[in-house]
Amino acid sequence: MPPITLATLDDADDISRFAEASFTHTFAHLYDPADLAAFLAGWNPPERVRAQIADSAMDIALVRGEDGAIQGYIKMGPIDFDLPEGQPHEGATELHQLYVAPEAKGTGVAAALMQWGIDWARARASILYLSVFSDNPRAQAFYRRFGFTDVGRNAFRVGNHIDEDRIWRLDL
Repeated sequence: MPPITLATLDDADDISRFAEASFTHTFAHLYDPADLAAFLAGWNPPERVRAQIADSAMDIALVRGEDGAIQGYIKMGPIDFDLPEGQPHEGATELHQLYVAPEAKGTGVAAALMQWGIDWARARASILYLSVFSDNPRAQAFYRRFGFTDVGRNAFRVGNHIDEDRIWRLDL
């Protein structure tokens, strides 16, 4: 497997395009096109990715194939959603995004990025949270393999549409 590298400002455009393509590939069928377009317009544009790369509290790591194309990435940083009642915020961090190209699924890219993210979190926190779509059993099974447990719900807005996401927790 190609190495995992930290993203640089030069990677922002590629990460933004990859994130949009990944989200669209996986979830577009669930949304009205206007809701999807509204969401994507502000969700992960290159300027936002550049700001996240420059933010010392965040890191984005990626795997590129031999052709230079992104095969997957993980974004780690401070929590940016409301935690369910009773879930501690202190000493916690968030796995914001973990996306893998369709052709790279099942190749170990996701597992390697997840382990990188867990190691990143362990160096900074005692709890790692993530949010996952309630109707994404493949992702939930993947997170369960790494020891995450479901601790509550989170509303995830895509345009005017609101999905139920689940908040998952891993004690580090």
